[in-house]
Amino acid sequence: MGQGQEHKTRDVPQLEIQERGEIFFFYRPKVNKEEVHSVDDVQRLYIVLRPESGERGVEEKQDPHSGKEGAKSRSGDQPQTGSSMNKTEGGQGSQEVNIEEEPLLRFIVMGRKRLPDPGKKSQTFWGFVELVTTKVEDVKDALKGEEYDTSSRGHRYQPPARAVGEGVYRIVRHNSSKNKMHTHLIYKLEFPPPKEEENEPQESLNIEREGSFLIQIKNPSQASNSQFRGVGNKRKAAFPAHLQARFGNTRYHPADPPDFLNYEGCEFLLISASDDIDKELGLELETEGEADPSCSDLVRTFGDTASTTPLFKGIWS
Repeated sequence: MGQGQEHKTRDVPQLEIQERGEIFFFYRPKVNKEEVHSVDDVQRLYIVLRPESGERGVEEKQDPHSGKEGAKSRSGDQPQTGSSMNKTEGGQGSQEVNIEEEPLLRFIVMGRKRLPDPGKKSQTFWGFVELVTTKVEDVKDALKGEEYDTSSRGHRYQPPARAVGEGVYRIVRHNSSKNKMHTHLIYKLEFPPPKEEENEPQESLNIEREGSFLIQIKNPSQASNSQFRGVGNKRKAAFPAHLQARFGNTRYHPADPPDFLNYEGCEFLLISASDDIDKELGLELETEGEADPSCSDLVRTFGDTASTTPLFKGIWS
């Protein structure tokens, strides 16, 4: 599939592409729920972003020895699972990654088990970056199921995630006449392909065929408000000084540069803007080739780690 293409349908001079790439959506069933029949059986919604090009071919990310990315090496190459993963500190330090030559993957957790509804103006949901890595196996581990024991509830089974959407995305810088500079996360799906019949998993999770969201990065030095509790002090991102300085005394800042998202513990707000990117921004996204399952980059990248029944058949699994 690749990162697709975009073209302007009208002149919007204050619109600039910061980053291009692929976007994948997954959901995970609730603990001890092997099958999902409705959104009530879903525990989490995940987004995986894989940037492939942008304003710069090189992005800055957290040091590979910090956060969850470095946890495996610190524990003798044994992946952390269950509650032990949740105690890992946010990403710190930095390294440069040429995103045109090696993969950079962001594993994102939405605070609610759905996206904001793109058709409802200004609906706001919180999310955070759980994992940043250049190793596909790290994301596969995050998607897998696991069994573990707890002192209060005994043996527990966490089912593996299911794939529910695949497409292309852009992070866009926008200076409009009404608002000061802000950034959008926009996407368009390739899978599942458009169909006349209903697609219950997508619809229940608010994963429209295309969508535009304002994206605002939370200042880790500012306290969370009562509406968005936050990840906790030990897991907050430790941004380099030059990124942290962009906040000043403000609570939120646009995703400019997208490097903010390359630090585990980065918290953000997604604010629904539109389900018609062309109408809103004068921009059309195009996926590459036909919607053939054999061409799915999600399957090619993550293999059979996650069930693809919702992705290709449009039904819960």
